Order: sequence, then C-alpha cells, then structure tokens
Amino acid sequence: MSTTQSPATQSLPTQASTTEAAAFAAAQWTRATGAGVDPHEYRRVTDALASVADWGPSFVRTGRAYLDRAEGAGSSVSAGEFLMAAARWFHLATLAPYAEADRAAAEADHALGRALTLLEPGARRVSGEGFTGWLRGPADAPGTVVVVPGLDSAKEEFLGLVSTLLARGLAVFAMDGPGQGALAATTTFTPEYEQVVGRVVDALGVARIGLVGMSLGGYFAARTAALEPRVAVAATVSGPFRLDWDQLPPPVRDIMARRTGGPDAARAFVRQVDLTSLAPRIAAPLLVVDGGQDVIPGVANGESLARLAPRGTYLSVPHGDHLLGNAQPDWLPRLGDHIARALTEAG
Repeated sequence: MSTTQSPATQSLPTQASTTEAAAFAAAQWTRATGAGVDPHEYRRVTDALASVADWGPSFVRTGRAYLDRAEGAGSSVSAGEFLMAAARWFHLATLAPYAEADRAAAEADHALGRALTLLEPGARRVSGEGFTGWLRGPADAPGTVVVVPGLDSAKEEFLGLVSTLLARGLAVFAMDGPGQGALAATTTFTPEYEQVVGRVVDALGVARIGLVGMSLGGYFAARTAALEPRVAVAATVSGPFRLDWDQLPPPVRDIMARRTGGPDAARAFVRQVDLTSLAPRIAAPLLVVDGGQDVIPGVANGESLARLAPRGTYLSVPHGDHLLGNAQPDWLPRLGDHIARALTEAG
C-alpha cells in the first residue's frame, strides 16, 4: 500500500498547527502586551509561527536581537532599555512548552540585571533561601513593596507594576520565589510562602512591607498577609481564592506538575490553595482585583477573599481578563495609590 499523501492531505497538519499557534498567540495577547512588549512586534513574531512549538525559539531569537541592539546602542540609556525589552521576551518564551525554558528564564534574569546596572545603578540584587530579586527605589522611601509572581510568571513580567509603585516614591522588591522565574530550574513551589516572604523581609532589613501578588501569587500574598505580621498592606490581582484539581484545565495541571515536582505533588499543593480560614486573619488593608472575563475552570476568584478579610475591598473590572493586561488604567493606578497610602500612613 502506498503511503504517499496528496498535497491537500500533506498540508492539513501544518494548517492545524498554524491555527493552534494563532489561537495560543491570541490567548497570550493581553498578557504579553500588559507585560510591556511592543504590540506590533508581538504580532509580527506570532504571525510567523508555524506551530506552538516555535513559540519559545522565536521569542528567544527576538530577545537576542534586543541584546544585539544593546551592544550597538549609542548610550547607556538606550542599551538599558533594549536589555529591559530582551528580559520581557526571554520571559515570555517560557509560556509555551519549551525544552530550553530554564535557559530562557536565566537569560531573562541576566538581561534584567544588566539593564538595571545601566539604568538604576542604585538597584540591588538580594537573594536568600528560596528567593532572589531586585530592590529598586530610594533608600529613604516611606515603605517597601514586595511583588510576588504566580504559576508561570516571573519578576520580569511585572515591570510596569513596579514602575507604578516606584513613581509613588516607594522602594520595590520584585522577586522570584521557589519554583518561579530564575529559580524554576532548581526549586519547586512551597505552600508555606509566608516563610519565604519572612526571609525576604529579614534580608531587606525593613520593619514592614506592602505586598502585591499576581495570579497564583495572589494566593501567596493573601496567605502571607494572614500569617506574617509585618505585612502592612496587601493587594492581589487575579489571585485564586480556592483551586479544584479535578476541574483545572490540563495545561494548568501540566504547569502545576512541573512547578511542584510531579502530578502527586501538584494535587497536594492544589488541595492547600483555599483561603477560607485564612482570609479572616488578614488584618492589613487588602485590595482584591479581578477581571470579569477571567473565568478558568477550577479557579474560584477573589470576591470571597475580599468579603471575608476584615479590611478587604473588591475591585472587579467587567472587561478585564486574567491579570487584566487589557484594562490596566482601570486598576493599576488605584492599586498603586492603595499601597502607597497605607505605607505612608503606617510610617
């Protein structure tokens, strides 16, 4: 029997792969642009994808092109800006399954460090057991904010949020914790994230902090706010109140398994993501931000967290999606003011 396929049959897998890549790129659109990449360049890069498997290599190539631009830049400012862009692209390369994801995360971390060395000589790398990140902002800031990433995010994704907080005169420590960003290759998630943040506060040498958690980082931040008394104010963005393993989409389960060390560890971790008993213990003012279009099976959004927390405020943006990259004017300034006001008053 001949195995030769007709031209039409031969093209079907390619067409299906291209359609899948386009759907994946569309799903990541607001996340990527919310992270600060140029929307036109994003479309140029993703329109050229033949399959989702091309995502990681294409984004890494784009990041390295920015490294080349940095080398040929006419000023340290331009070089730093190119390096910041490279860090974003390297991080976004890790969002699709990619064999070199750990290397891309390391390249993102390195590019960010080089950028800050040029743009903010006063920025300081701070690392310890289960965490690493950059402390930015004035030494005499009225308060320090710790920014916590989520399931597959990292400190390089939330540079816009950091800028919003810096603009309000605050110091900001954007971190990677266990299983996140630069530490994803060597560590796994820990449900006791308050212990990690406690070590961060010790290392920063401050008496109190503001805390902002993004996506799963919202759970980490809320849990920490309940259990770490040095949290003076907190905010969550697209954070889960509770997770249900049986309902989670397979891609989310797969990422969770990679970040926790396997399916059994992932199930055990997910069982602990429930803020019902912890929310009433959050004494600090808490802003909970959700997008009305953020509907993920198996994920209970944050309205219950805001209701149960004694000083909780709920902000739901009807047109916002996960992480609300499509609605930043509707929540980002308010979050910045919430954190700055509480830290200034606490001081």
